[in-house]
Amino acid sequence: MKSRTYPVTDDHIHIDPVNGRGIEAVKDFSRAGGTHLFLVSKPSWSLSVNPSSGADYAKVFDETIRIAALIAETGVVAFPVLGVHPAEITRLTERMPLMDAVEIMKGGIDCAARYVQEGKAVALKSGRPHYDVSPALLAASNDILMHALTRAADCGCALQVHAETGPCSDIADMARHAKVPVERVVKHYGSPDTPLHPSLIARHEAIPDLVRRGRPFTMESDYMDENTRPGAVIGPKSVPRYTNKLVLSGRITEQDCFRIHAETIQKVYGVTITLF
Repeated sequence: MKSRTYPVTDDHIHIDPVNGRGIEAVKDFSRAGGTHLFLVSKPSWSLSVNPSSGADYAKVFDETIRIAALIAETGVVAFPVLGVHPAEITRLTERMPLMDAVEIMKGGIDCAARYVQEGKAVALKSGRPHYDVSPALLAASNDILMHALTRAADCGCALQVHAETGPCSDIADMARHAKVPVERVVKHYGSPDTPLHPSLIARHEAIPDLVRRGRPFTMESDYMDENTRPGAVIGPKSVPRYTNKLVLSGRITEQDCFRIHAETIQKVYGVTITLF
């Protein structure tokens, strides 16, 4: 891979060699200027896993680690992020009582935490449904999210949160209660009004203004890599393309790129971002 003048990191992306373009999508990311990515584990059903215990999520996590190794062969650095998608609660409760679903999801988070403790992953993911659910389901989801925050505190790692649109200010209170630094709780598909760390979709119109204000944020594509939904949410080239476009237009500088794609990433996740 050719040398870069600044790093470009996608903070939330999925790569799926079975159901999507797989490594070809990573190559597109690299050719567009991408250097690092956070490879987020997919929901269990995407890999035809039907968990009946927390340990069953290991199948999903092992596949994520395997894909990270394949990505490394392309020269792109992949940081695995493991956890249980909050929408799992809806699927699980179709075939079991709510409390059983909660215990399975908490067990899955415990399983993911062991991967972090063993150095196989760098962060956890959790959250709550971004769609309307019953009060009981929402309360159970917040219980699971609190468990994930507690495990992130135990591991000393960041937590990516998938939740409803908006600031999610109550999650910041939950993080403080769990003794997790709020700046290490990442609001996936975030917005500037969140007290959490915002991971913004790459084309977010507020990026130049946030740079001028010195507001820490990161950029993501949330690329799903599913052949049935090509380019969703936005394509794998998006983070490098939008970054390069902002630099070429003079709206951000190369030094700004280092702050977004290296310095901030390092503070949030505790990883090292270097060019090669």
